[in-house]
Amino acid sequence: MIPYTVNIKLAARTLTGTLNLQNKTAVDWGWQGLIAQGCHSSILIIDPKTSQTIQVLERHKANVVKVRWSRENYYHNVSSPYCLRLASGDASGKIIVWDVVSGTAHCEIQEHSKPIQDLEWLWNQDASRDLLLAIHPPNYIVLWNGDTGTKLWKKSYAENILSFSFDPFDSSNMALLTSEGIVFITDFSHSKPPGNAGKKVYIASPHASPAHTKPAHTAAPVPTGAKKALNKVKVLITNEKPTAEAVTLNDCLQLSYLPSKRNHMLLLYPREILILDLELSQTVGVVAIERSGVPFVQVIPCAQRDALYCLHENGCISLRVCRSTITPEETTDPEQNVYELMYDLRSQCDAIRVTKTVRPYRMVICPVNENNAALMVSDGRAMLWELKAHKGKAAVNPSSGLLPLYTPVSFCGAPLGPNQKRIQDLSLNSMIGQTLIAGEALSPSNQQEVQLKFLLTGLLSGLPLPPFALRMCPPLTTKNINNYQPLLAIGVSLRDVVEEYLTARLRILTFKTCCVCVCLFDRGIEWVSLTSFLSFATSAPNNMGLVRNELQHVDLPTGRCFAFRGERGNDEPPIEMIKVSHLKQYLVVVFRDKPLELWDTRTGTLLREMAKNFPTVTALEWSPSHNLKSLKKKQMAAREAIARQTPDVFLHYSLLQDAESKSESSQAISAREHFVFTDMDGQVYHITVEGNTVKDGARIPPDGSMGSIACIAWKGDTLVLGDVDGNLNFWDLKARLSRGIPTHRGWVKKIRFAPGKGNQKLLVMYTDGAEVWDTKEVQMVSSMRIGRNVNYRILDIDWCTSDKVVLASDDGCIRVLEMAMKSASYRMDEQDLTDPVWCPYLLVPRAALTLKAFLLLQPWSGTFTMDITQVDYNEKDEIKGLIQEQLNSLSKLFGDESDLTFWTVAAHYLQSFCQGSPAESTKPSPQSHLDICHDVLCESSYFQKFQLDRVHLQEVKRSSYEHTKKCADQLLLLGQTDRAVQLLLETSADNASYYCDSLKACLVTTITSSGPSQSTIKLVATNMIANGKLAEGVQLLCLIDKAEDACRYLQTYGEWNRATWLAKVRLSPAESSDVLKRWAEHLCSSQVNQKSKAILVLLSLGCFYKVGEMLNNMRHFDRAALFIEACLQHGVMETSFVEYDRLLRSLGLREGAALWASRAGSAGEELMEELFQGDGSSTPSRPAIKSTAGGAA
Repeated sequence: MIPYTVNIKLAARTLTGTLNLQNKTAVDWGWQGLIAQGCHSSILIIDPKTSQTIQVLERHKANVVKVRWSRENYYHNVSSPYCLRLASGDASGKIIVWDVVSGTAHCEIQEHSKPIQDLEWLWNQDASRDLLLAIHPPNYIVLWNGDTGTKLWKKSYAENILSFSFDPFDSSNMALLTSEGIVFITDFSHSKPPGNAGKKVYIASPHASPAHTKPAHTAAPVPTGAKKALNKVKVLITNEKPTAEAVTLNDCLQLSYLPSKRNHMLLLYPREILILDLELSQTVGVVAIERSGVPFVQVIPCAQRDALYCLHENGCISLRVCRSTITPEETTDPEQNVYELMYDLRSQCDAIRVTKTVRPYRMVICPVNENNAALMVSDGRAMLWELKAHKGKAAVNPSSGLLPLYTPVSFCGAPLGPNQKRIQDLSLNSMIGQTLIAGEALSPSNQQEVQLKFLLTGLLSGLPLPPFALRMCPPLTTKNINNYQPLLAIGVSLRDVVEEYLTARLRILTFKTCCVCVCLFDRGIEWVSLTSFLSFATSAPNNMGLVRNELQHVDLPTGRCFAFRGERGNDEPPIEMIKVSHLKQYLVVVFRDKPLELWDTRTGTLLREMAKNFPTVTALEWSPSHNLKSLKKKQMAAREAIARQTPDVFLHYSLLQDAESKSESSQAISAREHFVFTDMDGQVYHITVEGNTVKDGARIPPDGSMGSIACIAWKGDTLVLGDVDGNLNFWDLKARLSRGIPTHRGWVKKIRFAPGKGNQKLLVMYTDGAEVWDTKEVQMVSSMRIGRNVNYRILDIDWCTSDKVVLASDDGCIRVLEMAMKSASYRMDEQDLTDPVWCPYLLVPRAALTLKAFLLLQPWSGTFTMDITQVDYNEKDEIKGLIQEQLNSLSKLFGDESDLTFWTVAAHYLQSFCQGSPAESTKPSPQSHLDICHDVLCESSYFQKFQLDRVHLQEVKRSSYEHTKKCADQLLLLGQTDRAVQLLLETSADNASYYCDSLKACLVTTITSSGPSQSTIKLVATNMIANGKLAEGVQLLCLIDKAEDACRYLQTYGEWNRATWLAKVRLSPAESSDVLKRWAEHLCSSQVNQKSKAILVLLSLGCFYKVGEMLNNMRHFDRAALFIEACLQHGVMETSFVEYDRLLRSLGLREGAALWASRAGSAGEELMEELFQGDGSSTPSRPAIKSTAGGAA
């Protein structure tokens, strides 16, 4: 008979536990919708929707310190598909770029051997999406090609670099947080390293800056109360190194640009957040914590709204929203009219219980919706919070200046209907409206007042602290296959026993023993059935070296737990091991300095306590052989003999059944079993147990080549012994042969045979690792050694199935590995997860694009459907089970950053231009403008209001002559000449610029619109520009209303951003359109290569035909066709329809292909004939469709 092995399909996986301190900053939430978290040297991939770990990446040899998801800000097609790509850096300086789906490393990068300080993927150019910027200690920034691992350039700086932040509005600007100050870089480029060392600035208090006297405004009240308190913490940026009394960056925790508005930055300190205006080089807002408040740990600024997510030391997450600069009419106290950027607390979640080992590490928010946050705790927990908006009015003190929050007035450019009160909580910008600025009207009547609250939607827990004790439940056999569940018992500290369901469901059950001593921990576990086990623990020894032993029996179905040894266990030597016999009949309890005890596991009675002269046991193992089968045959024969003596057939049957039931209920069968053990001298003893009878057997003298025996394993005719010197002795009991193998690996801690008939694989645990041996061939199959293969120490081992091992390690992880004991990373698409995961990135590229095309727009059918079963696509079964919820925004659903940005801007301006002429669209209704996070893409009227509001704030916060001069210059460019003259006249007489400022004030006041004066000023401005005085010349041109010429000069000298800003605030729509079109052409040039940004600029100008043409030339056929469909009044581009038709045909969407072919003119007729040539159907007429500008978004 050929032996076979009954196996159960269990995938390799890693169960993680507590985090290392170096993992504190190793967390990121990507546009793909997944969270990456470093745990020691592993990386967890968490799905926040289902709160489950879907992948564990293992290749690092050191602790992971940084992780970064790649950005999705590019056009996706078959050649550039949706992919899960992650970069991670560890404490040894190695960077690995991962293919997360397959669990393999795409490339490895090594520059230095110190921990990586920061990582970031570049997202702001169309040339390549593979560029990865890294900080290598102490002072190097290196740009890598993340696809090939090639170093593109390297730049060093004078100070140690701690972190960096990119300007989200201008990719050439970045800031480095160093040990002494901030370094601003304005010439960052992917093609070459920065040309200079950057501008280095310091943070200092006002009295540490050069002496200056700020003229007191006659109308301004003396600062008292709130304003006086704010001035105490007011700081400014200087070019001089601060003195010892100044506020420095030593305590600065974080530096970050604000993605909600341009040229603003935040600095995080433990007890305050500083908001800096980089044009003014001055703080314009402070978020300070009261003396009794909880300090900050981290701040994440939002892009969709001017809001801050704050993490505190007690694990509380708070949301602060920027206060409106519109003062409520009820406010009459002048003290409350302080003009500041203030961030009011709008919501906060519950805090966690902080201890020495439990602390909040980091917080991440969803970059797509910005209304979901995840808190990472040091004990391995991931707490998932969702921000919810609910109807209601808050009890706000009118004198506080705090305005209520209202819902937005529009969504995707379309205003709310008269009966539509609010939008669903899709994202932060659909929950609350924008912060009002000066000059804007208050909320319309159809807006609802809302309050925000955090709701805990998910909790992912890790394993407790090691050490661990492992024991897999009895193996799967043909007898228990109907009710078998693969359970792994894990003994942990504080007497917790964790049950892991390793297959379909990862349920964690915790049972706590009723022990009052908190220093106890489980030292060993033995299963007595498929659903119950024994675990033992010992307390700390007393003065006499005696302990309190506990041996607990746990029944999993009922949760019942009781002391197996009853009242025994007080003041006795500690238990060394427990061993349950092969038939689960008997239990041997081995003590350190006390004879062993033999128990009956079925009745819980003590069978024998050995004599005091019994040898000291060093290792023990039960034999797999027994006489149960022969006993059952004898009992069955006896019952049949009794039944044959009874003539009545029915009585015969009842007697037979009654005998069997009595035998099973009373457990009358006590089979004979054997066990062997060794003493201190290495002598082997054989003991036979049958019922209450215990008999001594043969004694085998010690082997001279072996040291003190540490462990024994017995299966079939093979007995293996391991000693403290690393020797393995293989005994063939049938052939009466033995063979010793010196492994030279030190103490053999544990050996276990693999389950399954005929499976003679042996798992061996050493102090420095583990090995798998084939006892038939007596040769090693695989090996794992600390420092060579892995960087963790193994605490316990066992077989999970016949071909997989499970290891417990000192990094708090439990690993289920293949027999080769290699990496535990696995393919995500092959896992049978607890809950289905919505992630299109897990699909093959063609399947993901088919799903997107199907869900995006279905004009070929009368109604929108989510039933994909009718699609002629071979792999549709991969997609069919993923569609489970109502789709509101496909770009957000796919985490497609490029798509989301495009359709947000397109939907807004399509709606805006369709409501009226382009000229009229520049005067939007209240709050119907594009969000200010889009900067110059906003309507000119709102952009100008925002800039006026900003310069007003700068004027209030100025504290030096340089600040006053910058404010006056900005006011002149904005056309606010009266206020600019007042600031110019504030210059003190002892200032070196007093004479020039006075003359400039006179010039601004007396300027006329006559021809000669304008010609003279224009000539002077031209000469100044030609001689390097660009800013001064531009000011003069703006004074005579020649802002268009000023923009042209700025663009000529490469000041494109400044020219765009000036055009938005000073020029008419037609004039500014010409300036922005030239800027778009510049963005399309090969030197800049930002065509995606150029398309957004053209969208804001209403150049929809040009946008469609550019999309087609960039081969973005699906986006081009859908965009043109959304603006049919501008004509049809047949080329886009032809290419999109071919794309839909390749994806199997025949009805969609027929629709677009019908719109492609003569070229489409040929496509229609090809499409319906095979089925003999007639060419369909063109279906009627509706314009769906907002639906594409």
